[in-house]
Amino acid sequence: MTSPTKTGQVKTVQVDTGPALSRRRYTKVDPIPWWLKVLGGLVVAFFVLPTLVVIPMSFSDATTFQFPPKGFSWRLYENFFTNPVWLDALGNSFLVATLTAVLATVVGTAAAVALSRLQGRTAQFVRTLLMVPIVAPAIVVAVAVYISFLRWQLTGTVTGYVLAHTAIAVPYMIVSVTGALGGFDPQLLKASASLGASPLRSFVRVTMPLISRGILTGAIFAFIVSFDEVVIALFLRSPTFQTMPVQMYNSVTVEIDPTISAASSLMVVAVTVIFILPQLRRGRRGRRQESHADDT
Repeated sequence: MTSPTKTGQVKTVQVDTGPALSRRRYTKVDPIPWWLKVLGGLVVAFFVLPTLVVIPMSFSDATTFQFPPKGFSWRLYENFFTNPVWLDALGNSFLVATLTAVLATVVGTAAAVALSRLQGRTAQFVRTLLMVPIVAPAIVVAVAVYISFLRWQLTGTVTGYVLAHTAIAVPYMIVSVTGALGGFDPQLLKASASLGASPLRSFVRVTMPLISRGILTGAIFAFIVSFDEVVIALFLRSPTFQTMPVQMYNSVTVEIDPTISAASSLMVVAVTVIFILPQLRRGRRGRRQESHADDT
């Protein structure tokens, strides 16, 4: 380095960094400790192992539950797709889950947007009240729904199923949309209003495109929560209308039907595809944006 002297001349000063500093190597620091990785692996194994048992059983040629399967057969899948009881239950579940996802998306998105603009204890109280279906025991919610719907004659109806499932799906929608609204800039709405847009047009053209990922994620969660719900469905079922989880419950507790292994395998595959497709689409979109940024 250089430094001025009293005579105005510039003198070069050599700074010795030393051999230790010149040979220093910077190692990458792993923010995740090894014990947390092991714990995460055990949790993943705990959830995956039942699937590794059920799926092989669905290809068994036995007439009862047997693991490991001794033979290979498509008989259980053939029974599932030819038995009207299973097909009706599957159709009822898709109908209820679809209507629940639509209704929960509308209600949950509106509630999340409204709560994001409220401040104080009132907003906190309303937000906590809307989260009750998540933290409350399922049997308590089911009993309350059954007592209320019995008076309103909604038990065993599509409307009753949709309303009950929407009540437990809306909190998931609120959480997802609230997370998306965390990165939303309110100044964009002011700019839209200054250009003459109405509040509804601003929401449709400005807010919704920016929080669309949160809305889509919440809708997927609402669909899966409704499709997989069994406790409330057991209280609301009727001889003429029951959902897929109720039929699976009956096949284990009443009929001892091994077709449930095929039904469970199909549900696992369907739910996995529903979750993976948006992630793959998001990753592909991110790679396209990166490649476009590199080209520009």
